Amino acid sequence: MMITLQRKLRKNAEDPNYHNKNCTRRVSIRDKLLVKEIQEMETMLPSTCSIKFKDPHKLHEFYLSVTPDEGFWQGGKFWFHVYITEDYNIAPPTVKCQTKLWHPNISEDGDICLSLLRQNSIDGLGWAPTRRLKDVVWGLNSLFTDLLNFEDPLNISAAELYIRDKEAFKNKVRDYVIQYSRSC
Repeated sequence: MMITLQRKLRKNAEDPNYHNKNCTRRVSIRDKLLVKEIQEMETMLPSTCSIKFKDPHKLHEFYLSVTPDEGFWQGGKFWFHVYITEDYNIAPPTVKCQTKLWHPNISEDGDICLSLLRQNSIDGLGWAPTRRLKDVVWGLNSLFTDLLNFEDPLNISAAELYIRDKEAFKNKVRDYVIQYSRSC
C-alpha cells in the first residue's frame, strides 16, 4: 500500500509557500505516528491477517480481517473495524468486531475483551504509550488461539457452554462461522 500522507508531508515541507498559506492546517501527531506504524504493521502482519483501508488518506481508520488457520474458528473470516482517535498513542485504538461470532472474549455485538485495548487494566497489560498498532493486530489474532480466555469472559454464555459441553460449544462456533463469517 502506498502511504499518501508521507508523500503529502514531504511535499508540504518542500513548498516554501505552504507554511504561509496553511498555517492553521497542521498534520496531527497521531497522523505522523501512523505513517511509520502502518508501514511497520504491514511488514509484521501475521499470515492470517490482512488490512483494508476504505480511504487511503485516512490512516486512522481501517479494517482488519483475521482468518484463523487453526482452532475452533478455523475457516472463518472475521472483520474488525479499527479507529484511532486524535489522542493516540496516549489512548488505545477503538476496535469493534464486525462479524458476528460465538466467542468468550467477543460479544455478539462486537465488543472485545482484550487487555491492551483498555486504557486502564487490572492485570497491568493494558494500553501504554509504548504499545503500537502491530501489538493490537497480534492481540486480536491471538484471541483465536493462545489469548483465548474462558476464565474472564465477556460472553459468559459462550464460556459456560464451553465448560459445560465442549462439543456443543464447538458446534455452535461452527454454526456461527458458517452462517456469518463466510459472507464477508
